[in-house]
Amino acid sequence: VVRPGSTAEVALVVQACAQAGVALVPQGGNTGLVLGGTPDTSGTEVVLSLQRLNTIRHLDPNNLTLVAEAGCVLQTVQDAAARAGLLFPLSLAAQGTCTVGGNLATNAGGTQVLRYGNARDLCLGLEVVTTQGEVWDGLSGLRKDNTGYDLRHLFIGSEGTLGVITAACLKLVAAPRSRQTAWVAVPDLDAALALLAGGHRHLGPALTGFELMGRPALALVHKHFPTLHLPPWDQAPYSVLLETADHDDDAQARQRFEQFLEDALTRGHASDAVLAESLGHGQAMWAVRERIPLAQAQEGLNVKHDVSVAISKVPGWVAAVTQRLHARWPQARIVAFGHLGDGNLHFNVQAPEGVEPAAFLAAHEAAIQAEVHDEVTRWGGSISAEHGIGRLKVDALAASKSPVALDLMARIKAALDPLGTLNPGRVVPTQRPR
Repeated sequence: VVRPGSTAEVALVVQACAQAGVALVPQGGNTGLVLGGTPDTSGTEVVLSLQRLNTIRHLDPNNLTLVAEAGCVLQTVQDAAARAGLLFPLSLAAQGTCTVGGNLATNAGGTQVLRYGNARDLCLGLEVVTTQGEVWDGLSGLRKDNTGYDLRHLFIGSEGTLGVITAACLKLVAAPRSRQTAWVAVPDLDAALALLAGGHRHLGPALTGFELMGRPALALVHKHFPTLHLPPWDQAPYSVLLETADHDDDAQARQRFEQFLEDALTRGHASDAVLAESLGHGQAMWAVRERIPLAQAQEGLNVKHDVSVAISKVPGWVAAVTQRLHARWPQARIVAFGHLGDGNLHFNVQAPEGVEPAAFLAAHEAAIQAEVHDEVTRWGGSISAEHGIGRLKVDALAASKSPVALDLMARIKAALDPLGTLNPGRVVPTQRPR
């Protein structure tokens, strides 16, 4: 494990590994879920930790930008923006540990993609060490620069296979003056889509969060975190956590939000609703959503999927894949939750009640993933909406992407990393360093 403290030191490490023909694995906060930033079992890969590159170099309130090094923890960036009266809107459960470099290398999503986009949309420039150990400084912070290929977007989402991100110029926005949060019960997924459409019409760009949770997901939270305050209904098949961030004062924003909820109840797009009475109450609602993965972990090993389809196709896809799974595993528990506002669901399969989770996983994980991924592909979706490919999903990517796309990706990898030393075996199948 090497822990450089500057971009120059990163460049020296990359050069040394390239000269020695040694595989190098960049690592940020180590919160990834697809083994993209962890070494394999060969014992021959060097881990390049970016955690010492943790300086916020510059905050420009007039340009609404912040330059942060790759090892800066996301929460640190959010706090720095807040102290300046601004907002860096990337938000996810691991924000107290994950780092800027990892967020960009995986094009992280999170809970506010609906309004602000993925990490890619919040980045104006990068500093990158190439696979030859050269440093590309693209930190200008320009919003318009039409001078050839946009190299920034090539490195964002490449999971450390094309270069090592060492710093980034990030977009900031004005901090909202008010925030409204509500639990909403919906009778089915078609109603949830109608509620989302109504939110866009009534609330416009103020709508920042639209999180869907199936009843089994909330049941697990209730079982393992009984002190949390769940929605006051037991039988609703789905619940939605809605949030707005507005620049109107609290009274105006709340009135508009209440009118939207009343309209949804009248139209049958919602069967019940609870509006947060305070910022703390809203945070308690979000705590329930954020505990779903932890509740699943306490329940036992489960088959995880991070998938997306076009928003309008979500009800049909969920019905089709659920029918397909229950035809083979009738008692398996479907734990579905996630970012309906951008078509991204965490569609996980838990062992039947009374069945040992690890044994169920060992016997059925590959078959369950094949069923889910096949149905995703059939509906024109993605097998990895926000977690990336890493080592875990390389074979699944090869089975779901078109040959043309796979060939282009392999050619880009070969052009930028001809020796194959940078994060080999991640994203695209590659030979060991040569």
